[in-house]
Amino acid sequence: MKRFLSADARPYFAANELTDFDALWSLSLTPVDAPNLERGGHSEVCRMTLQAPGLPPRDFFLKRQTNHLGRSLSRPWGEPTFAREARNIAAFHRLGIPALESAYFEERRRDGRWQAILVTPALSGYTDMIEHHAHWETLEPATRDAIVDTCADLLGTLHRRRWRHGSLYAKHVFLRPSAEAASGFEARFIDLEKSRPLLNARREKRRDLEVFARRLPQWRSATWRRFLGRYLARPADSAEVERWLGALTLPNR
Repeated sequence: MKRFLSADARPYFAANELTDFDALWSLSLTPVDAPNLERGGHSEVCRMTLQAPGLPPRDFFLKRQTNHLGRSLSRPWGEPTFAREARNIAAFHRLGIPALESAYFEERRRDGRWQAILVTPALSGYTDMIEHHAHWETLEPATRDAIVDTCADLLGTLHRRRWRHGSLYAKHVFLRPSAEAASGFEARFIDLEKSRPLLNARREKRRDLEVFARRLPQWRSATWRRFLGRYLARPADSAEVERWLGALTLPNR
Protein backbone atom coordinates (compact mmCIF):
# COMPACT_ATOMS: atom_id res chain seq x y z
CA MET A 1 0.00 0.00 0.00
CA LYS A 2 1.23 3.49 -0.85
CA ARG A 3 2.35 6.03 1.74
CA PHE A 4 -0.58 8.01 3.16
CA LEU A 5 -0.87 11.16 5.30
CA SER A 6 -4.35 12.61 5.82
CA ALA A 7 -5.06 16.29 5.27
CA ASP A 8 -6.48 16.59 8.81
CA ALA A 9 -3.34 15.17 10.41
CA ARG A 10 -0.79 16.94 8.22
CA PRO A 11 -0.65 20.22 10.27
CA TYR A 12 0.04 18.25 13.47
CA PHE A 13 2.72 16.08 11.89
CA ALA A 14 4.37 19.01 10.14
CA ALA A 15 4.44 21.16 13.31
CA ASN A 16 6.24 18.34 15.13
CA GLU A 17 8.54 17.33 12.24
CA LEU A 18 6.94 13.90 12.00
CA THR A 19 6.12 13.76 8.31
CA ASP A 20 8.66 11.01 7.46
CA PHE A 21 9.05 7.38 8.45
CA ASP A 22 12.33 7.75 10.36
CA ALA A 23 11.00 10.54 12.58
CA LEU A 24 7.99 8.47 13.63
CA TRP A 25 10.02 5.26 13.94
CA SER A 26 12.58 6.85 16.28
CA LEU A 27 10.04 8.36 18.73
CA SER A 28 10.56 7.08 22.27
CA LEU A 29 7.11 6.30 23.67
CA THR A 30 5.68 3.85 26.20
CA PRO A 31 3.41 1.16 24.67
CA VAL A 32 -0.16 1.15 25.96
CA ASP A 33 -0.10 -2.69 26.12
CA ALA A 34 2.48 -5.45 26.02
CA PRO A 35 3.93 -5.76 22.50
CA ASN A 36 2.44 -8.41 20.22
CA LEU A 37 5.11 -10.99 19.38
CA GLU A 38 2.95 -13.31 17.26
CA ARG A 39 3.86 -14.19 13.66
CA GLY A 40 7.56 -14.10 14.54
CA GLY A 41 7.68 -10.31 14.63
CA HIS A 42 7.11 -7.34 16.91
CA SER A 43 4.13 -5.00 16.99
CA GLU A 44 3.33 -2.26 19.50
CA VAL A 45 0.87 0.59 20.04
CA CYS A 46 1.71 3.91 21.73
CA ARG A 47 -0.38 7.01 22.41
CA MET A 48 0.89 10.49 21.62
CA THR A 49 -0.54 13.99 21.92
CA LEU A 50 0.41 16.50 19.22
CA GLN A 51 -0.06 20.24 19.10
CA ALA A 52 -0.16 22.55 16.10
CA PRO A 53 -0.45 26.35 15.85
CA GLY A 54 -4.06 27.54 15.94
CA LEU A 55 -5.45 24.04 16.50
CA PRO A 56 -6.52 22.16 19.65
CA PRO A 57 -4.21 19.37 20.91
CA ARG A 58 -5.03 16.01 19.35
CA ASP A 59 -4.35 12.46 20.46
CA PHE A 60 -3.13 9.75 18.10
CA PHE A 61 -2.27 6.07 18.37
CA LEU A 62 1.12 5.29 16.81
CA LYS A 63 1.37 1.64 15.77
CA ARG A 64 4.78 0.26 14.75
CA GLN A 65 5.71 -3.25 13.69
CA THR A 66 8.67 -5.27 12.42
CA ASN A 67 8.22 -8.54 10.47
CA HIS A 68 4.65 -8.88 11.72
CA LEU A 69 3.34 -10.29 8.46
CA GLY A 70 0.18 -11.75 6.99
CA ARG A 71 -0.82 -12.91 3.52
CA SER A 72 -3.36 -11.44 1.14
CA LEU A 73 -4.55 -12.14 -2.39
CA SER A 74 -2.65 -9.12 -3.64
CA ARG A 75 0.53 -10.05 -1.71
CA PRO A 76 0.57 -13.83 -1.22
CA TRP A 77 4.19 -13.84 -0.05
CA GLY A 78 3.34 -11.66 2.93
CA GLU A 79 2.84 -8.04 3.94
CA PRO A 80 2.79 -6.07 7.21
CA THR A 81 -0.59 -6.60 8.85
CA PHE A 82 -0.88 -2.81 9.24
CA ALA A 83 -0.94 -2.54 5.44
CA ARG A 84 -4.03 -4.73 5.41
CA GLU A 85 -5.62 -2.75 8.24
CA ALA A 86 -4.97 0.56 6.48
CA ARG A 87 -6.56 -0.88 3.32
CA ASN A 88 -9.55 -2.11 5.32
CA ILE A 89 -10.05 1.25 7.01
CA ALA A 90 -10.21 2.86 3.57
CA ALA A 91 -12.64 0.16 2.37
CA PHE A 92 -14.94 0.64 5.37
CA HIS A 93 -15.17 4.37 4.78
CA ARG A 94 -15.73 3.87 1.06
CA LEU A 95 -18.60 1.49 1.86
CA GLY A 96 -20.13 3.67 4.57
CA ILE A 97 -19.27 1.32 7.46
CA PRO A 98 -18.44 3.48 10.50
CA ALA A 99 -14.88 2.86 11.67
CA LEU A 100 -11.75 4.53 12.97
CA GLU A 101 -9.73 6.68 10.58
CA SER A 102 -6.17 6.58 9.27
CA ALA A 103 -3.87 9.55 9.77
CA TYR A 104 -0.67 8.05 8.38
CA PHE A 105 0.59 4.81 6.86
CA GLU A 106 3.92 3.77 5.40
CA GLU A 107 5.89 0.55 5.06
CA ARG A 108 9.44 -0.23 4.04
CA ARG A 109 11.93 -3.09 3.84
CA ARG A 110 15.13 -2.37 5.75
CA ASP A 111 18.02 -4.81 6.24
CA GLY A 112 15.84 -7.71 5.12
CA ARG A 113 13.05 -6.87 7.57
CA TRP A 114 9.60 -5.41 6.91
CA GLN A 115 8.75 -2.33 8.96
CA ALA A 116 5.39 -0.57 9.00
CA ILE A 117 3.76 2.39 10.75
CA LEU A 118 0.05 3.09 11.05
CA VAL A 119 -1.20 6.16 12.93
CA THR A 120 -4.88 6.57 13.79
CA PRO A 121 -6.59 9.51 15.53
CA ALA A 122 -8.00 8.67 18.95
CA LEU A 123 -11.80 8.40 19.01
CA SER A 124 -12.55 11.45 21.13
CA GLY A 125 -15.61 11.08 23.35
CA TYR A 126 -16.08 7.39 22.51
CA THR A 127 -16.21 4.52 25.04
CA ASP A 128 -15.90 0.84 24.18
CA MET A 129 -18.70 -1.63 24.82
CA ILE A 130 -16.80 -3.36 27.63
CA GLU A 131 -16.92 -0.13 29.64
CA HIS A 132 -20.63 0.37 28.92
CA HIS A 133 -21.30 -3.23 29.92
CA ALA A 134 -19.40 -2.81 33.21
CA HIS A 135 -22.08 -0.32 34.31
CA TRP A 136 -24.99 -2.07 32.60
CA GLU A 137 -27.22 -2.53 35.64
CA THR A 138 -26.85 1.11 36.66
CA LEU A 139 -27.90 2.48 33.27
CA GLU A 140 -31.44 3.69 32.64
CA PRO A 141 -33.52 1.19 30.63
CA ALA A 142 -33.85 3.71 27.80
CA THR A 143 -30.06 4.10 27.66
CA ARG A 144 -29.55 0.34 27.58
CA ASP A 145 -32.07 0.03 24.74
CA ALA A 146 -30.32 2.82 22.83
CA ILE A 147 -26.94 1.08 23.18
CA VAL A 148 -28.40 -2.25 22.04
CA ASP A 149 -30.03 -0.58 19.02
CA THR A 150 -26.81 1.25 18.13
CA CYS A 151 -24.76 -1.94 18.24
CA ALA A 152 -27.37 -3.78 16.15
CA ASP A 153 -27.35 -1.00 13.55
CA LEU A 154 -23.55 -1.02 13.39
CA LEU A 155 -23.24 -4.79 12.96
CA GLY A 156 -26.17 -4.81 10.57
CA THR A 157 -24.47 -2.21 8.37
CA LEU A 158 -21.25 -4.24 8.36
CA HIS A 159 -22.97 -7.43 7.26
CA ARG A 160 -25.33 -5.80 4.76
CA ARG A 161 -22.23 -4.40 3.04
CA ARG A 162 -21.11 -8.06 2.91
CA TRP A 163 -18.06 -7.67 5.10
CA ARG A 164 -16.99 -9.43 8.29
CA HIS A 165 -14.96 -7.90 11.10
CA GLY A 166 -13.01 -11.04 11.92
CA SER A 167 -12.16 -10.07 15.52
CA LEU A 168 -15.40 -8.55 16.72
CA TYR A 169 -14.88 -8.50 20.47
CA ALA A 170 -17.01 -5.99 22.38
CA LYS A 171 -13.88 -3.93 23.09
CA HIS A 172 -13.64 -3.25 19.35
CA VAL A 173 -17.01 -1.46 19.23
CA PHE A 174 -16.85 2.17 20.39
CA LEU A 175 -19.86 4.42 21.12
CA ARG A 176 -20.46 8.03 22.10
CA PRO A 177 -23.67 9.91 22.91
CA SER A 178 -25.02 11.98 20.03
CA ALA A 179 -28.18 14.05 19.87
CA GLU A 180 -28.04 13.81 16.07
CA ALA A 181 -28.04 9.99 15.92
CA ALA A 182 -31.42 8.27 15.63
CA SER A 183 -30.62 5.93 18.52
CA GLY A 184 -28.91 8.58 20.64
CA PHE A 185 -25.42 7.13 20.08
CA GLU A 186 -22.82 7.00 17.33
CA ALA A 187 -20.68 3.89 16.97
CA ARG A 188 -17.52 2.84 15.17
CA PHE A 189 -15.38 -0.26 14.72
CA ILE A 190 -11.68 -0.45 15.51
CA ASP A 191 -9.03 -3.15 14.92
CA LEU A 192 -9.68 -4.09 11.30
CA GLU A 193 -6.59 -6.24 10.64
CA LYS A 194 -8.67 -9.39 10.11
CA SER A 195 -11.62 -7.82 8.29
CA ARG A 196 -12.50 -8.96 4.78
CA PRO A 197 -15.49 -9.49 2.48
CA LEU A 198 -17.86 -12.29 3.44
CA LEU A 199 -17.31 -15.67 1.80
CA ASN A 200 -19.63 -17.98 3.72
CA ALA A 201 -22.08 -15.28 4.76
CA ARG A 202 -24.27 -17.03 7.31
CA ARG A 203 -21.42 -18.80 9.08
CA GLU A 204 -19.22 -15.70 9.20
CA LYS A 205 -22.02 -13.42 10.36
CA ARG A 206 -22.76 -15.91 13.11
CA ARG A 207 -19.09 -15.96 14.07
CA ASP A 208 -18.96 -12.16 14.37
CA LEU A 209 -22.11 -12.10 16.51
CA GLU A 210 -20.93 -14.85 18.84
CA VAL A 211 -17.53 -13.25 19.38
CA PHE A 212 -19.22 -9.91 20.08
CA ALA A 213 -21.47 -11.63 22.66
CA ARG A 214 -18.68 -13.29 24.65
CA ARG A 215 -18.00 -10.36 26.99
CA LEU A 216 -21.64 -9.30 27.39
CA PRO A 217 -22.99 -11.78 29.97
CA GLN A 218 -25.50 -9.28 31.36
CA TRP A 219 -27.42 -9.24 28.08
CA ARG A 220 -30.38 -11.58 28.68
CA SER A 221 -32.73 -13.27 26.22
CA ALA A 222 -34.96 -10.21 25.89
CA THR A 223 -31.92 -8.04 25.12
CA TRP A 224 -30.70 -10.39 22.42
CA ARG A 225 -34.19 -10.63 20.96
CA ARG A 226 -34.29 -6.84 20.71
CA PHE A 227 -30.79 -6.76 19.22
CA LEU A 228 -31.56 -9.39 16.58
CA GLY A 229 -34.86 -7.79 15.65
CA ARG A 230 -33.04 -4.54 14.97
CA TYR A 231 -30.07 -6.26 13.30
CA LEU A 232 -32.36 -8.22 10.96
CA ALA A 233 -34.93 -5.41 10.55
CA ARG A 234 -37.62 -7.86 11.65
CA PRO A 235 -40.12 -7.89 14.53
CA ALA A 236 -38.52 -9.17 17.73
CA ASP A 237 -41.08 -11.99 17.88
CA SER A 238 -40.62 -13.03 14.24
CA ALA A 239 -39.71 -16.54 13.11
CA GLU A 240 -36.41 -15.28 11.66
CA VAL A 241 -35.33 -13.80 14.99
CA GLU A 242 -36.31 -17.09 16.64
CA ARG A 243 -34.17 -19.04 14.15
CA TRP A 244 -31.14 -16.85 14.83
CA LEU A 245 -31.63 -17.15 18.59
CA GLY A 246 -31.67 -20.91 18.20
CA ALA A 247 -28.56 -20.97 16.03
CA LEU A 248 -26.36 -18.62 18.06
CA THR A 249 -24.35 -19.59 21.13
CA LEU A 250 -25.00 -16.68 23.48
CA PRO A 251 -24.16 -16.18 27.19
CA ASN A 252 -27.17 -16.34 29.55
CA ARG A 253 -29.62 -16.68 26.69
